[in-house]
Amino acid sequence: MDFTGYRVVVTGAGRGFGRALAVSLGRGGAEVFVSARRFDAAEETAQAVRRVGGRAHAFECDLAEPESVREFAEALAETADAVDVLVNNGAPYLDGGFTEADDALVAETIAAGAAGTVLVTKALLPMLLRSERPDIVTMVSGCGEYGNHRSEAHEAFYAAKSAQAGFTEVLSKRLRPKGVRVISLYPPDFDNPDPLGPEWDAERRGGDALSARSLVDCVRFAIGQPRDCFIKSFYFEQV
Repeated sequence: MDFTGYRVVVTGAGRGFGRALAVSLGRGGAEVFVSARRFDAAEETAQAVRRVGGRAHAFECDLAEPESVREFAEALAETADAVDVLVNNGAPYLDGGFTEADDALVAETIAAGAAGTVLVTKALLPMLLRSERPDIVTMVSGCGEYGNHRSEAHEAFYAAKSAQAGFTEVLSKRLRPKGVRVISLYPPDFDNPDPLGPEWDAERRGGDALSARSLVDCVRFAIGQPRDCFIKSFYFEQV
């Protein structure tokens, strides 16, 4: 699908899936606004989008810090008058033993993944409501599914993702009457190659592991549907 004219915000886009999605949407014609905890990481992704012919803007945003979220929203509002899609991708991963993890990292994981997702959505909602096709996409993870215990992620990451799941569930109900689609993805752990490298296409050749490109295609498919088609959630069978 051609995403020319779409204005898309991707949080946590300095690396990983956020970077892959930003590059794909930028290649498809969207104007992409990417944020990361460090500005240089966001700018590196923005440059990658530009290399494939897209338009991109970089912002610094630490989702664990409310003031940083507010500054990001204010800077974004100076660049665009409206946003069509917000992708809540930013959420730090944490693994390791429950009692061994540093307390500060535990708090940061929950603050950024849970409170940060709520706050950035709250801050950008006025810009979304000025769009004729507003979508909020959240990369929740299988760790947000009730009863899921197959990931080796830390319990704090599970807590953050469960909070995202609860937030998007009620948000969907409350924003649907306003024309906002709230779309959540619950993938298990997945492979995530460089979107500009040869392995991005090669990963399609087979294998059982879920690929980042398949997740990118899910997002592109969902936001590209007519407004009467509301895909609320994507769940994935684990092998």
